[in-house]
Amino acid sequence: MAEEFPFLPADPAFRAACELLHRELVEANSRVNLTRILERRDFYVKHVADSLLLVQTFPRLREKPLRVADIGCGAGFPSLVLALACPNWQLTAIDSTGKKTAFVQRMKELLRLDNLTVVTGRSRELDRRSEFRHAFDLVTARAVAAAPVIVADSRNFPRPGGGYILYKTPEQAAADLIELRKHAAGNWRVTPVLELPEGAGARQFLYNYPEPER
Repeated sequence: MAEEFPFLPADPAFRAACELLHRELVEANSRVNLTRILERRDFYVKHVADSLLLVQTFPRLREKPLRVADIGCGAGFPSLVLALACPNWQLTAIDSTGKKTAFVQRMKELLRLDNLTVVTGRSRELDRRSEFRHAFDLVTARAVAAAPVIVADSRNFPRPGGGYILYKTPEQAAADLIELRKHAAGNWRVTPVLELPEGAGARQFLYNYPEPER
């Protein structure tokens, strides 16, 4: 697979885990609708490589023992990939759809991801619960809602000194940044445009994380 997907980490254990994840995702998706991205190459480019962009863009964060919330985790992207790539992170994967969190929980068990917790619920409701208040160093979200909505619904999630790094397309980032700078606390910035492998699309990160350390 090293020659087939040269853009992925070379670690054999990581690649074997991704192969298992792909097989299980295809099988589970035959019973419940989890994702439209199932073809093997698309899976590796649009799910795995895209999920990894966060730690590739902010590489020094990988070594920090961060508590990270993934809002709207869907079928586990980026939660599952980041849990595999960053073993010293403690991730909480959050989604309101039970069939999706059930799959993520199953993969947590199959992949033995002790650094991953799966929660079924809406962030705006969890935001009112004491156990989520200031519980996270970093909050992320990928392919969910507009950034101002994500931030409003989870405003109590970040600890003091923590913040957000949100996956966006360039078009989404441009629109969301205007609104965030008007209405949301923090010094909101945007990364340069990042290209997914094989011309699969462009990505930017919106962030107010105080120590991006790129």
